[in-house]
Amino acid sequence: MRRPRLRTVLLATALALALAAVFAPRLATRGTAFRLIAVVDVTGSMNVRDYTRDGRPASRLDEVKAGLRALAARLPCGSELGLGIFTERRSFLLFEPVEVCADFAPLDGAIANLDWRMAWEGDSYIAAGLYSGIALARPLGADLLFFTDGQEAPPLPASGIPPFEEEVGVVRGLIVGVGGPTPVPIPKFDRDGQEIGFYGMDDVPQENRHGLPPTGSEEREGFHPRNAPWGGEAASGEEHLSAVRTDHLEALAAKTGLAYAPLADAASLAAAIASSARPRPMPGTWDSAPLPAGLSLALLIAFFAAEVLHARRPHPHPTTRIRVS
Repeated sequence: MRRPRLRTVLLATALALALAAVFAPRLATRGTAFRLIAVVDVTGSMNVRDYTRDGRPASRLDEVKAGLRALAARLPCGSELGLGIFTERRSFLLFEPVEVCADFAPLDGAIANLDWRMAWEGDSYIAAGLYSGIALARPLGADLLFFTDGQEAPPLPASGIPPFEEEVGVVRGLIVGVGGPTPVPIPKFDRDGQEIGFYGMDDVPQENRHGLPPTGSEEREGFHPRNAPWGGEAASGEEHLSAVRTDHLEALAAKTGLAYAPLADAASLAAAIASSARPRPMPGTWDSAPLPAGLSLALLIAFFAAEVLHARRPHPHPTTRIRVS
């Protein structure tokens, strides 16, 4: 009995696998997803250009947008992501969490269009904004991602961080520190949005003079317990320069029960979220059709490769025999 040739076996097996792919079942699976709200600081210090992107200086806000878009693309399907902004002393919700795969295009577009001009006030009460973001996330059953450089403007009063009055740990998530460690000037813009230089020491409050004066103020020049409890001279400092306030953000994380991580690539950010947010079991299905379909394609490639090799192989010419009588 004649044995089938290799190419015939390849073609027949490829056809059988293709048919198997048509009728392949969908298998039930259990995955992990997240429900998140990302609140992005859009105050003036987020315009500082202490990042580099594509060989050019990039602002903190631009770096956050790029990182958040990459994160949205990396989150597993079934995860939901909402978006908000922070300025002055309040976080404002732009939209509630949406599914990252089904609604990726509008989600990506919304993140790309975040702009510092959305800010309605120039102040930056970071602690109050974070507490407001937690209050936004809690009724939505979401975890919080709060992107900020941590620069309080005006600075915190002598009493320090205001008390957190919510229950610690009800909302989980991550404070993401944005910016470099070296203080650099903050760009200044006119009312038309045109950059006109940088803020100077006299342009921003260097000290918070609300509440009680700090310890030791009586030793300042010009001190008067009633008329000048902070001293008689204007405060000096570096509040017109900006760097990521890591210590302050870590203190806020400890007070609220959130975690802290510096802004990094999408993989690092996703890992930080996985360890700080609440993973949610997500039922799903796995389509097994690609497996036999892929094997079928591989066999077809092997079949045609065998055809090409066979065509290129030199074949011996038949010899003519001459009979001699």
